[in-house]
Amino acid sequence: MGIEISVKVGHPINDEVERVLGLAEAIGEPITVTFMWEWRAEAERAVLVPAATLALWEHWSSTAYPAVQGGREASRAEAEDPELANPMEFGAFTLFRRRVGGRTAVARDNVVVAELLDPAEAHWLQERARFVREGSMDPKQRAAFEEFLARQAPFDDQ
Repeated sequence: MGIEISVKVGHPINDEVERVLGLAEAIGEPITVTFMWEWRAEAERAVLVPAATLALWEHWSSTAYPAVQGGREASRAEAEDPELANPMEFGAFTLFRRRVGGRTAVARDNVVVAELLDPAEAHWLQERARFVREGSMDPKQRAAFEEFLARQAPFDDQ
């Protein structure tokens, strides 16, 4: 999926994070990122999806990614993290961790420019959007196709 980049993130500010966020915004493609936060023992993998790309995926997918915990679907209330973390600033970018869904919004100048998603959710959204988009026709295309079918000889006459 897109570009794969590994980033070791320091606290509180690291120019490397700002460069990766800027790169994602500039190329407009999803970037898989591995964060090595100082205060965590294990790495966190996420897909940084530009806001316009995510909006397109969510438009075509038309359903939300199911939250799965322990092999079963979890309700939105169960998926909520009770602790509210402070936003993290990396140069011109600010990361806002969402309590519901586990996503992190990336904002610059008070505008969300990208979101960090779980890799499984990003893949699911991308595939679902592709499947739905490929199976739909715009109204003009549908009318032209129906006209084409109407001009065809009946199957029995062939």
